[in-house]
Amino acid sequence: MPLVPPLPADSNTEVAELAEFFNETLGFCPNSVLTMMHRPKIAKAFIALNMAVMDNQGRVTSALKRLIAYVSSNVTGCRYCQAHTIRAAERYGAEQEQLDHIWDYQTHPAFSPAERAALDFSVAASTVPNGVDADIQSRLHEYWNDDEIVELLGVISLFGYLNRWNDSMATTLEEGAIASGESLLAHQGWCVEKHS
Repeated sequence: MPLVPPLPADSNTEVAELAEFFNETLGFCPNSVLTMMHRPKIAKAFIALNMAVMDNQGRVTSALKRLIAYVSSNVTGCRYCQAHTIRAAERYGAEQEQLDHIWDYQTHPAFSPAERAALDFSVAASTVPNGVDADIQSRLHEYWNDDEIVELLGVISLFGYLNRWNDSMATTLEEGAIASGESLLAHQGWCVEKHS
């Protein structure tokens, strides 16, 4: 049971219109956003940040952003965000081989050296205490420019917020997210846990 229940999607029309963004991303408005709607300014600010972070400006693809978010969410242990991010990665065109071998990214041929550097950055930046060191910084700069590194860290930081929000709130997972978690992550031990 969630700490605070989500509000109905139509409880704030302005926020509900902004939340339409998630219908494309996930196929539904997340319960996390509906819970934030208890304070509409928080929901609006979050949606605006999400839209800015997930906007593609260059070589950091939509699929890679979602894989970075999944890796970050896995490091922090948020089952809710793991299901959402793997679903979004699938919907945004991540290759099946990458979805199937995300935890072999350091050696699997489906991942480029640039993607490996970005995913290593996601792991290190999501770890407490922070694990971003000179080696990771050097590898990032080898493959990504400053603007792209800002984009990568934007994704990791956005999901730092969401991981804490949804794990602490015990946000109820939606049917579509459960289906994605069960089909793509259950073989790695994923389950709904407290998000039912």
